[in-house]
Parts: sequence; structure tokens; C-alpha cells
Amino acid sequence: MANAPTNHVFNVVRGGLMGTAEVIPGVSGGTVALITGLYDRLIASAGHTVSGLRLAATDIPRGKGTERAAGELRKVDWGMIVGVLAGMAVMLIVAAKIVAPLVEEYPQRSFALFFGLVLASIWVPYTHTGQRWMPVHYVIALAAAALAFFLTGFPEGNLSDPSPIVIMIAAAIAINALVLPGVSGSFMLLAMGLYATTLDAVNERDLGYIAFFALGAFLGLSVFVKLLQWLLEHYHHLTMVVMTGLLLGSLRALWPWQTDDRELLAPSGDIGITVAMMVLGLVVVVGILIAAHRRTTKQLDNLTNEQLT
Repeated sequence: MANAPTNHVFNVVRGGLMGTAEVIPGVSGGTVALITGLYDRLIASAGHTVSGLRLAATDIPRGKGTERAAGELRKVDWGMIVGVLAGMAVMLIVAAKIVAPLVEEYPQRSFALFFGLVLASIWVPYTHTGQRWMPVHYVIALAAAALAFFLTGFPEGNLSDPSPIVIMIAAAIAINALVLPGVSGSFMLLAMGLYATTLDAVNERDLGYIAFFALGAFLGLSVFVKLLQWLLEHYHHLTMVVMTGLLLGSLRALWPWQTDDRELLAPSGDIGITVAMMVLGLVVVVGILIAAHRRTTKQLDNLTNEQLT
């Protein structure tokens, strides 16, 4: 129990990192969840939450009570969920005000940093499967990488006054990208022309826009998260293979040298600092992975000692 406050703080920090990532086109909150060891638990808890709400919506009106819904909701790791959501909510607002303008002002250096972060992150799903990779797995990963490469090649759209239906559809797509490592929700909004509009709505506290966006996100997540939960439970290795490919292909969106229309260019201008930012991104992720490994090892050692005593 002594580690409970530390765990809560750590969950808030991890949620903050996810929220910051979602503001930046090309960086996925799902990637951060993978790096910090939250991904499987988040998907499982989200799946139980969706099931609980669905059962409540169908059982209560028919007089069947709340027993089945309560049973699903008891399976949710609420301490983790609350901490992550709190961190995400705060950093979404902060990052929209601070991080996004920095990316716009220094795009080449910023994208180089994110490129290094995501490049190092590929190691996480690659080693997270717990099984040996066969030749067919590499083929599947390359196919997923090609898909992500294609999706992140769309030029920026422009939609300044969307209808509620369009907002909800865009939110459903973006939220699915949020939980899928390698595909950035903010990048999908950028491609659909709603990135700037959504950021403005958050900064200006446009509650109407935010409400429609939240509804679309919930509906999209309700369907997709259950699919992901099922895949992770029944085909964990194959799911991680696909996620590895998605991360690899998503590097296209973060290549520092590209035009506004997503045309990739050869390195030029400010190469030294740009490469240094890539290395910094690599070092940051490696540091996080080492810290997470040491923390897990320490927890296992403590658990072993408690069992022995």
C-alpha cells in the first residue's frame, strides 16, 4: 500500500504525456501508452467500461437490474483510469497553448525530436509479444507499415465550419487513432481539416463543439476498443506485430524534411541540430524504458520477498 500514492502520481504523469502527444500531429497517445507500460491495461479497462455502460443501458430499462453492469465495472482499474484521464485533460489544455505553437514555429527540430521518440518506441511492441517472430510476422508488419505510410501521406485539409455530424465522424476516427499506436489522432484531424478548428474550440472553451466531439469519440471508442480488447486477449502476439508495423510506417509523418503537402525531401539546412534532436528523442525513450524496467524489476523483487517472508 505504501506505493499507492506513487503509482497514482505516475499514472497522472503518463496520462499527461499521452495528452501532450495527442496535440502533436504524428505522435500517438497509444504509442506513449505502450512505452510506459499502460497499453494492455488501458484497453482492458476501457473495454470493461464500455461493456458495463452498454449492459446498464439495456438491462435497467428492461427491469433486469444492474448486476451484470456492475460486474463489468468492477473489473475496471479505476485508480489508473482516473489518474490517466486527469493527466490527459490537464496536458491537452496546456499543450494546446504551449506545445502546438512551438511545433508550428520550429517544425523541423520538433519533428526530429518526435521522430527519435517514435523510432525508439518501435522496440516496445517488437519485444512486447513474448513470442519469437517468424518470417510471416515480418511480412505482416511490413504490410501494416505500408498502410501507415500511406495514411500519413495525406496533405492537410481545411474545414473551418463543420456540421455536428462531421465533427462526430472526425472524432470517432481520431479517437480510434488515439488508442492505436503509430496512428496519430491529431494527424487524422489535420488530414480531415479539423485540427486547427478543434484546437481553437479547446482554447476558446467552445462547449458545443466539444460536446459533439466527445459524443463522436465515445461512440467510436465503444466499437473499436472492444475489438482491440478481443484482439489483445486472443491474438496478442499478432496484434503487437501489426502495431510494430504501424509505428514503423508512421515515421513518415515525422520526417523533419517535408513540404506542407507531405512530400518527403532530402536532409538540408540545420542538419546538425536536427540530427541532435533525433538523438535526444532516442535517448529520452531509452531512459524511460530503462526506468520502467527497473521499476518493474523492483516491484517483482519486493513481491518475491513478501512471499518468502
